[in-house]
Amino acid sequence: MKIAYVVPYVPNLIRTRPYNLILQLAALGHDVTVFTLGSGAQDQKDAEALRSRGVRVVYDEQPLWRSLWNSLMTVPSRRPLQTVYSWNPRLAEELVKQLSVAGAFDLLHVEHLRGSRYGQYVKSKLPHVPVVWDSVDCISYLFEQAAKHGTGGAFGRFVTRFELGRTRRMEGRLIGEFDHVLVTSETDRKALLELAPAGSQPSPVSVLPNGVDLDFFRPNPEVQRDADTLVFSGKMSYHANVSMVKYLVAEIMPRVWRERSEVRLVIVGKDPTPEVRALGADSRITVTGTVADIRPYLWQAAVAVVPLVYGAGIQNKILEAMACGTPVVTTSRTLSALDVTPGRELLAADGAEAFANAALALLEDRGRREAVGAAGAEYVRKRHSWRSITERMVEHYVEACRQAKVLH
Repeated sequence: MKIAYVVPYVPNLIRTRPYNLILQLAALGHDVTVFTLGSGAQDQKDAEALRSRGVRVVYDEQPLWRSLWNSLMTVPSRRPLQTVYSWNPRLAEELVKQLSVAGAFDLLHVEHLRGSRYGQYVKSKLPHVPVVWDSVDCISYLFEQAAKHGTGGAFGRFVTRFELGRTRRMEGRLIGEFDHVLVTSETDRKALLELAPAGSQPSPVSVLPNGVDLDFFRPNPEVQRDADTLVFSGKMSYHANVSMVKYLVAEIMPRVWRERSEVRLVIVGKDPTPEVRALGADSRITVTGTVADIRPYLWQAAVAVVPLVYGAGIQNKILEAMACGTPVVTTSRTLSALDVTPGRELLAADGAEAFANAALALLEDRGRREAVGAAGAEYVRKRHSWRSITERMVEHYVEACRQAKVLH
């Protein structure tokens, strides 16, 4: 297939979903052109990296001031700021121009709420073009949880409340405007469908989970695990991760330390907020900040801990730890996005006391750690390879093309 793929930020190893889906599409023999935006040398470097892998890239600069201006101009309207933050009329016109050439493309793929306006724009100009919207997460569902937990600081809480109603309305509208919609979990699928206006007919909404680069994230038997180390990984400026790690340190770790005072917690991830960095004042906690390679931390830790307070979609940190053979303790909220049996591929526990006890049970039993780690790695190999997930996405593409032909 010939695919125009809109991503409102340059795909790279950190933006793992579009990056791997695009590379797998190319590896499967599909012709992919990425339309994307960036700002600065690193984004240009990432765009070149995609080109070096055989992907055509149409890149335009989107300085921060333009995104902020877009948002400011949208405040008086009812449109969510997220839908205009990455809007670039020049890129939109180039997209329509290339899609207008007969036979140039079979389908348009648009990622995230931030990219959705490009899909709407194409449908307004070229209604016959099949459009698949990868919502990734239900953003209003994420906002609802963030508002309930009061995270993100005063400004973040204001923005969440300001955007929530707008985002609900827009997501409910969008699931009826495109030919197919993708999300990463069944929870997000249900949340999106509940937003559809009464009497409307939403488009098909399918779950397309995230995968793992199994050549990169893999067990490494040459690295000795530290039986007294827990690891938490993730982008540490993301409000859901900040909430998680604060809960971990305030409520769970004291219970762990009460039984095993020698246990250390390593928090690995880029851009830690000041409140996360401050946690490193405790000698038992290490906050790494940005690291060149997260795998050594996953390989060395005895257990990966993911005490999800709130969130949407699928937790990549769980898949990556499992792929490295690191046993995971998480909460039941994460299970809707995974086809696992708690106690076999991972441990699930709710509440600080139960979570601490689950982590301690693994710390104290090497045999069980190894069994859970091995089962988790096997699960990821079977169910979350990017290649199999991309093949499933192509099936949705074919269905979207059929749907578009029926309508037009």
